[in-house]
Amino acid sequence: MDQNRNNGGGEKLRTRATSASNWRPAWQGLWTGVLRRGLLFAFVWWILVEGEIASLWIGVPAVLLVATASVALLSPVTFVWHELFRFVPFFLTRSLLGGADVAWRAIHPGMPIAPDLVEYPLQLPSGLPCVFLANTVSLLPGTLSAELDSNCLKVHVLNGRKDVLSELETLERRVAALFGASLPVRSGEGKYERG
Repeated sequence: MDQNRNNGGGEKLRTRATSASNWRPAWQGLWTGVLRRGLLFAFVWWILVEGEIASLWIGVPAVLLVATASVALLSPVTFVWHELFRFVPFFLTRSLLGGADVAWRAIHPGMPIAPDLVEYPLQLPSGLPCVFLANTVSLLPGTLSAELDSNCLKVHVLNGRKDVLSELETLERRVAALFGASLPVRSGEGKYERG
């Protein structure tokens, strides 16, 4: 429950109540995000400079600046790390199968393609999960994200006759699990549209 509380100086601080008697200022969550991202960026910096201690004079300010800017520009999101171990094999398998399908279509004498623009209604929370889904769709062979609105993803597909929509729903569910979101079950009838 978010509430506003006066800090005594006339300035209001936004706080979050975790229980009736336990107040936690919102800035604590920001500092936690800066610290986590700072550690990640520091690790990346350390790898890039091959552990060179002399680079700390530029590395520390750069890491602090980038970590602060990243939290300001992209608020922290929930990421379920163990789901990554399920997502990567799923993505690689789909990529290989899709690549084989596209290669077969390219060398087939009849060029069996039926390009289409498909509108897929999104159920993911807006922000990073939707962007991640759109980028993942573009990395899979035979598909390309054409437009991302707040609640709809337009996808260009090589074969509109194929059941692309159920594949997009499966991918959306995998991405939702990766970001710790639960999706409602689709009713099925009349939910998808072709562009």
